[in-house]
Amino acid sequence: MKVAIDQLEIYNKLASRGAKQAARAVSQMIGSRIQHEVTGVSLVSDTALEEIFNGQRYVGVQVGLSGGISGETVLIFDPEAAETLRKRLGPNDTNGLLIGGAFAELGNIMIGGFVDGWANHLDTSVDTTPPTYIEASGTRILPRLIRRDATEYGAFLFESRLEAVNGDLSFPIYLIPEYTEFVSLLEGQSSARTVPVEKLTAFNGFTDQSATRAAEQIAQLTGFTTDVCVSQLRFLSFADIAAEVGTKTYTSVIFELNGLPSGFFIAMFTEQSAERIADAMVPTGIQSADDGMKEAAIKEFGNIITSGFIDGWANTLQSSIEHTPPEFVRDSGADVIQTVRDRLPTEQRYAFTIETTIEIAEKKAAVQLYVVPDTHELTEALSALPAQ
Repeated sequence: MKVAIDQLEIYNKLASRGAKQAARAVSQMIGSRIQHEVTGVSLVSDTALEEIFNGQRYVGVQVGLSGGISGETVLIFDPEAAETLRKRLGPNDTNGLLIGGAFAELGNIMIGGFVDGWANHLDTSVDTTPPTYIEASGTRILPRLIRRDATEYGAFLFESRLEAVNGDLSFPIYLIPEYTEFVSLLEGQSSARTVPVEKLTAFNGFTDQSATRAAEQIAQLTGFTTDVCVSQLRFLSFADIAAEVGTKTYTSVIFELNGLPSGFFIAMFTEQSAERIADAMVPTGIQSADDGMKEAAIKEFGNIITSGFIDGWANTLQSSIEHTPPEFVRDSGADVIQTVRDRLPTEQRYAFTIETTIEIAEKKAAVQLYVVPDTHELTEALSALPAQ
């Protein structure tokens, strides 16, 4: 089965519209204006699902679908958001838990926003079962079939962030359709940009290896103990990438990639993380580094990460990828992303991003990595990979 990239763009856009409808529903039910911030879709492994749903007790709403789209879909709220909404939605039972009826109603409205958009796109009708309110710890919040498919194939995870305008509430919601059913929706009959889904799954697994390799390179060359906290392949619009990093100022290092595929590699540090890492990279014996030395240290740190990441990427894709010298930028996260967007093909509005966070334990610092390839060229490279 093949995934058509233009269909993935369409379904991500429809999911974004559904999230906006969800935001309106939450606003009406809790009496506080909620807005939609970001929607992206990730192809995640069962291991990644374990990390995302990490043993805490989650609240969800499960709905069965039939007609033009079949299977089960679950909408999940993270525990902190569920607790906040529980207090705002209504009375508690004797155990202090959210009354299921109110939450089921809210979840049903939200899922309806997603499913209606997909059904309209397919020009079909979709029937839904009454919503079932569920609570469970970790991945047990997911339907059994989704857990089983995740072990064998992975899972398509839609994550949308909703946020109160006054800033007192911000939370993600997760929507997970059945894998086989969703892949069938993504098949392209005439699209020029298609990739076998198993190649996409293989490349998704490689992102973890690349992040681990980069962390090991840091440890070997600097002596810092490192930990890969997040690493996943996501597909989202540049507007949502920019919204996700926001207007906070970052110290960033940008590398342009040349080869198959071309694109960009971005290492983003918060101001505090950049300061700590730069100080640690300065040669022993120098009491106070000037700005030029700190910039050089951050560039070198970026080189270490990029080499560990890109070399393995090229090996997996069986291609040659080189990168330019590091470009040092101190700007808002959104402006850094826009700078990269302006240098990609004009028609590319969405991107596969390999997003990774590496923590450097001794320095209480972290770096966020965004690998943004040219989508056409990545599709070409993935399609050319030999069968496993």
